Amino acid sequence: MNHLACLALLVLFIPVLCVAQPLISPGAKPEKISADYLFTEGPAADKEGNIYFTDQPNDRIVKWDAADGKLSDFMKPAGRSNGLCIDAAGHLIACADDKNELWSIDLATKIPTVLVKDFNGKLLNGPNDVWLRPDGGLYFTDPFYKREYWKRGPKEQDGEHVYYLSPDRKTFTRVTTDLKQPNGIIGVPDGKTLYVADIAAKKTYSYAVNQDGSLTDKKLFCELGSDGMTIDDQGNLYLTGKGVTVFDKTGKQIAHIDIKEPWTANVCFGGKDKNVLFITASKAVYTLKMDVKGAGSQ
Repeated sequence: MNHLACLALLVLFIPVLCVAQPLISPGAKPEKISADYLFTEGPAADKEGNIYFTDQPNDRIVKWDAADGKLSDFMKPAGRSNGLCIDAAGHLIACADDKNELWSIDLATKIPTVLVKDFNGKLLNGPNDVWLRPDGGLYFTDPFYKREYWKRGPKEQDGEHVYYLSPDRKTFTRVTTDLKQPNGIIGVPDGKTLYVADIAAKKTYSYAVNQDGSLTDKKLFCELGSDGMTIDDQGNLYLTGKGVTVFDKTGKQIAHIDIKEPWTANVCFGGKDKNVLFITASKAVYTLKMDVKGAGSQ
C-alpha cells in the first residue's frame, strides 16, 4: 500500500474533533464605557438592541443606545428597580425593590403598573431578578437583602423562594421552597428549561418548566452561584460574581471573562446584532464584542 493510500485509510479512523465556536471576537477586550454610578444591575435589551440597566442606590434606570452608544437616564425615581426584562409588548418588567413589588413600566409613558405587591398577604423579601417565559409568564427570585431605604419591619416570608406569575396575570404561585438564597435566573428560548442560581449555596440548578408554571426535575447544573445570568445562541450560560464565568449546556466551564471591578452583578446581550455582551459591574458598565449572539429569550 502506498503512502497516499495509508494516509487515506488513517483519515477514516481518526475521530473528528468538534471545535467549539469562539465566544469573544478576536482581539476584543471588555471596554469600560462609564463609571458614573453607585451600583449597576439588571441589564435588559429591547428589540432594537438598546439596553436598560439599573443604578439602584441612585434610584434610576439608565438607557444605553445601540445606535450611538450614548447613555441617558430613562427613569428617575424608578422604584429602586433591580433586575429587568422586556416583554413582547415593549413593557419593561422591573423588580421594584423600594416596596418589594414587581412592576410593568410602559416604555413610552414611563408609567408603572404594579403586577405583584405581596404573597399571601405578606410583603415579599425583595424581587431581585426576573425572566420572561415565551408565552408571557414571569419567573422571579425573591432573596432577602436588607435595604437602608426600607420602611418596613422584619422579613415576612418564611424563606427565600422563586415565584411565577401567569401570562394573564391572574395566577401567582411559589415554585421553589428548598433554596437558600435564589438570585440569578434565566431560561432557554423555547421556555422548557429554567436556570436558577442559589448564590448562598454556591450552586446553580436547572429545572424543567411545566405549562402550568410549576418546576420539576431539579438538577445541579454547576458548583457556582450567580448574581445575574444570561444565555447565548449556543446554549452557553453566563454567570456573574467575580467577573463572568461561562459554562456550556452540559455544565462544563469553558471560559472566564475577567472584569477589573470588585463585583460583577449582571450581564446581557444587546446591540443592533445582539452580539455585544453588556456587563454591569459595581460602579461601572462594560461592553465586549462577541462572536456569539444572545439567545432568543433573555
